[in-house]
Amino acid sequence: MAATAAALRCCFPGSSGVGSGFVKPNSSRRGWCAAAVAAPSREAEPVSSLGHRTRVDFPILHQEFDDAKLVYFDNGATSQKPCSVMKTLDEYYRSYNSNVHRGIHALSAKATHAYEDARRKVANFVNAADSREIVFTRNATEAINLVAYSWGLSNLKEGDEIVLTVAEHHSAIVPWQFVSQKTGATLKYVGLTKENVPDIEQLKGFLSNKTKIVVVHHVSNVLGSMLPIEEIVTWSNRVGAKVLVDACQSVPHMPVDVQKLGADFLVASSHKMCGPTGVGFLHGKFEILSSMEPFLGGGEMIADVFEDKSTYAEPPSRFEAGTPAIGEAIGLGAAIDYLSCIGMEQIHEYEKELGTYLYESLLSVPNVQIYGPAPSQTVHRAPLCSFNIENVHPTDIAEILDLQHSVAIRSGHHCAQILHRTLGINASARASLHFYNTKDEVDTFVDALKATVDFLTDRY
Repeated sequence: MAATAAALRCCFPGSSGVGSGFVKPNSSRRGWCAAAVAAPSREAEPVSSLGHRTRVDFPILHQEFDDAKLVYFDNGATSQKPCSVMKTLDEYYRSYNSNVHRGIHALSAKATHAYEDARRKVANFVNAADSREIVFTRNATEAINLVAYSWGLSNLKEGDEIVLTVAEHHSAIVPWQFVSQKTGATLKYVGLTKENVPDIEQLKGFLSNKTKIVVVHHVSNVLGSMLPIEEIVTWSNRVGAKVLVDACQSVPHMPVDVQKLGADFLVASSHKMCGPTGVGFLHGKFEILSSMEPFLGGGEMIADVFEDKSTYAEPPSRFEAGTPAIGEAIGLGAAIDYLSCIGMEQIHEYEKELGTYLYESLLSVPNVQIYGPAPSQTVHRAPLCSFNIENVHPTDIAEILDLQHSVAIRSGHHCAQILHRTLGINASARASLHFYNTKDEVDTFVDALKATVDFLTDRY
């Protein structure tokens, strides 16, 4: 533990927060405690769990609302950003803000180097065979749309089949609905088992020579379950089908090796992995990317432009039309530096323990229903729990937790309406953790949840 703390100090010297300059505008709902925003010094942090050791690098977590410390359990929607990422963004805009790939002056050269270095960091982080296999996009949603429009419209026709699961995020469903409507291809949905996980045997049975692409999540943002991607790729390859993996909930939380997984496409978003919003990435096998038509037209993605036609650059430039999110991509590179310094294996092991603690602690809440598989020796849930409490609406739970206890969770369908209908519910509450959270915060959340249920039950 001490070695890890020392490594973090070595990686990010002087990372003790950004000071009391972070002041939230007045809120109509409650007063903010500006003085509590400044993070304590690293030396003051107890060297115990990974959460205790790293949260000092996240100044936003050190806030209070009406004397209650913020508990941020909405990491499935977006993660918080360490000081090193914010410093990197600030340095880019202050010191070398310039467009990339288009200038020979010093600022442009420095920006281009940092931007392409971020691409190399992403490639190394997911063990891509070549940095040219990494395409920067606005987010994972755009990355999936890129594949759907560029690969899907050119390769699918009437009678072909697209296999998905009912547990997919809307971003992994809607683009393929568009494509199926334009091409005549059919969508086939894999259902759930009695353990509330996608039925892998059913998926295997769906695969045939009609199957052209399989679109699956790596980790469910609602169920917390993980799919066996390597097996799915093996089965899909036997029938000549491509595989696209939504890795938004896995890349930030565990080691992900795209060469080992073997999928043709994999997408993830920066903002869920401690990086800035507005940037994500697509990993695609280079030979497939090279065969695909551009998704958007304009600057940067061309080789030559004539009056009646254009020729296109090689990947990844072919898919990065216009000025990209330069600072954000560089910030993503800084986030990867931060995560790599801690070590993804250590993050994964800690979050497995924390996720199990969350699940087991929630079971102490009367009349609670948690969705997804129970953790066991062989089943490790992601560090999130979607749940409902009998006769209490999840949005009421989330609102009272926020207003009365400063606990931030999410309620709704979590961009997974098909899954919620399959579960027989309209909405759920979701608590989702990251490595900078602690068991103490889980205890605070569960106590606050019990008090919230009592409060709401008295008023219903």
